[in-house]
Amino acid sequence: MMLRYLGSTKNLAGCVGGLVGLGLYLTGVVGAIWPVVVIALYAVGALLAPPEKVRLLPDTSGELRASLETLVSSVSTQASRMPTSTVDTVRRIAEVLHDLLAQPARLSADPDLRHSVVRLVRTDLPLSVETFLNLPWWFASRRAGASEELVAQLGLLEAEAHRIAERFYSADVDRQADHTRYLRDRDA
Repeated sequence: MMLRYLGSTKNLAGCVGGLVGLGLYLTGVVGAIWPVVVIALYAVGALLAPPEKVRLLPDTSGELRASLETLVSSVSTQASRMPTSTVDTVRRIAEVLHDLLAQPARLSADPDLRHSVVRLVRTDLPLSVETFLNLPWWFASRRAGASEELVAQLGLLEAEAHRIAERFYSADVDRQADHTRYLRDRDA
């Protein structure tokens, strides 16, 4: 609790106020009452600072990354039972999602995007792979439709992962395009 307060906006604003009070003392504006001024300015800064944002949803990105790694590991151990390209497709999907989950604060800022990532990691990807792997190996290997379904599902999930990543990085892409326009205009 105390460590959380030390890094809070209120404490940081109070420290700035206290430093202003100390600066006033060092410049000779306040005399012997400088400790009272420092404490008072700290209190004013701490009281005027905005409160910390309330986060009702816990940060589950660590759990999601662990689930994703477990899924990739399980798929790798079952590679002999799966169509050839599917293991690589699962790895590519996991790589895209892992990059998004590496930035939990940014992901939490967009609840719709976060929901899409959670659904992909916790439901869609595992369901596709588990359904195929739960078929008896002799049935899945003899019936081409099951393999084709898995390939199609993973292709759709990979496309969705890339759409989510495009939404996630859209501000960065826009910022980069703006900078390119600026550089071109500057030379003109």
